[in-house]
Amino acid sequence: MAYDADVIVIGAGLAGLAATAELVDAGRKVILLDQEPEQSIGGQAHWSFGGLFFVNSPEQRRMRIKDSHALALQDWMGTAGFDRAEDHWPRRWAEAYVDFAAGEKRSWLHQQGVRFFPVVGWAERGGYDANGHGNSVPRFHITWGTGPGVVAPFERRVRAGVARGLVQLKFRHRVTGLSRSAGAVDTVTGEILEPSGIARGQASSRTVAGAFELKAQAVIVTSGGIGGNHDLVRANWPERLGTPPEKMVAGVPAHVDGKMLAIAEETGAHLINRDRMWHYTEGIQNWNPIWENHGIRILPGPSSLWLDARGNRLPVPLFPGFDTLGTLEHIMKTGYEYTWFVLDQKIIGKEFALSGSEQNPDLTGKSIRDVIGRARADVPGPVKAFMDNGADFVVEKDLGALVRGMNALTKEPLIDEAALRREIVARDREIANPFTKDLQVTSIRGARNYLGDKLIRTATPHRILDPKAGPLIAVRLHILTRKSLGGLETDLSSRVLTEGGDPLSGVYAAGEAAGFGGGGVHGYRSLEGTFLGGCLFSGRTAGRAAAKAVS
Repeated sequence: MAYDADVIVIGAGLAGLAATAELVDAGRKVILLDQEPEQSIGGQAHWSFGGLFFVNSPEQRRMRIKDSHALALQDWMGTAGFDRAEDHWPRRWAEAYVDFAAGEKRSWLHQQGVRFFPVVGWAERGGYDANGHGNSVPRFHITWGTGPGVVAPFERRVRAGVARGLVQLKFRHRVTGLSRSAGAVDTVTGEILEPSGIARGQASSRTVAGAFELKAQAVIVTSGGIGGNHDLVRANWPERLGTPPEKMVAGVPAHVDGKMLAIAEETGAHLINRDRMWHYTEGIQNWNPIWENHGIRILPGPSSLWLDARGNRLPVPLFPGFDTLGTLEHIMKTGYEYTWFVLDQKIIGKEFALSGSEQNPDLTGKSIRDVIGRARADVPGPVKAFMDNGADFVVEKDLGALVRGMNALTKEPLIDEAALRREIVARDREIANPFTKDLQVTSIRGARNYLGDKLIRTATPHRILDPKAGPLIAVRLHILTRKSLGGLETDLSSRVLTEGGDPLSGVYAAGEAAGFGGGGVHGYRSLEGTFLGGCLFSGRTAGRAAAKAVS
């Protein structure tokens, strides 16, 4: 049989690029397909903050962080909460990934020119017991160059493969079917969409200009998840997280629609853990959107007062940055889909970072001068732009005006000024007391014991109602869709499995389409910094395995 290539890779995001790069290194011929135009190469990784999870890294050691493989594995397993029969392969992938993160992951990336910001972030702190959810130590390493800095070496390797005649890039090719010959999946069919000159991330035309059929000895599915398809998110929404929200802001473009997962499932692939998902609770509407309903996530420090729609403080330990899905579960049981941060300019200037490469031009542009400028500014430029233009921001000098502004943003005027004042005054009183029963105040003081947080992520404890710290700020927070934690079940060679547990001959999967490995390497929750790394690890594994399998 005549093949068009040795391997066809479906999806030109980070996992697809990593898989293709490995195939090129093995001398295999590859066709890389994507329904979007070429300017969107790199997929969602391009828009990311570039956070990567490492264990016992040089950056950690320089910050006096004591980490270990055993501690990271304890944190991963306590966070994942694997409890299903179908968690066999996800658990095996989790063990392999922690080995990778504590082993060659950093040196492998460093050899390709990837560098990291020296201050390690502390995401998903948990707040429960030692065996529960969360990172016991800071592990969130920001890539110098953010998401584009992660994508660059793999795109470079793929384009070198194009120059060598080993890779064909076929953008605007939308896959609609997979089929078999002699028992193995070897044929990919679909539609050729008309050319599109839209900017990266914007909605591209779906006008069909032709059809295609391509054959290869193996197919790797790296098509991403479902976060842009809010109807599908709601359909898969788990009961444990309450009623699915009617309104969500989109953390990914609409083309992240899950259609390729359905095609793989129709071909015989086993799609597991589809009710496990990762959505953020600190979403805000982008005042300068790139795609429809574009949302940005706030990466908060620990000091903002977090209130539900009625003005009640969220319960312990649901403080900013501690437990994303625990907070989501609580919010969805309140009967409302939004919450509030109440803070002041001193807090927002020190503690607010915005997730995304476009919201961090200093780090994305690798400008040391601009990074220093950010640290010296009262409020970083991208954050100030949201204060001035964001639909979810209220900025006022006194609490009465702040409450009126908050109530003006919602259908019902649910915030009572007197009740909110009592809450803030009580909290402020605890700040002046070295002996506090307010566990959020304890967490703020604990955060400042870590040099990284003290330097750039946690404001000096102070009274929110102190006029010197003002003006006062309220931020309305939405649910922000982002990642699928479930996906196509794969073994440790990234071979896609059928419902019976046998390999679906000729088919591999990686990245979010495979639940970042195994069909759900994160279990129920993520430790953060593990999505890009999951794309890289599973993409590398799939590429190497497929390279060995084809003749």
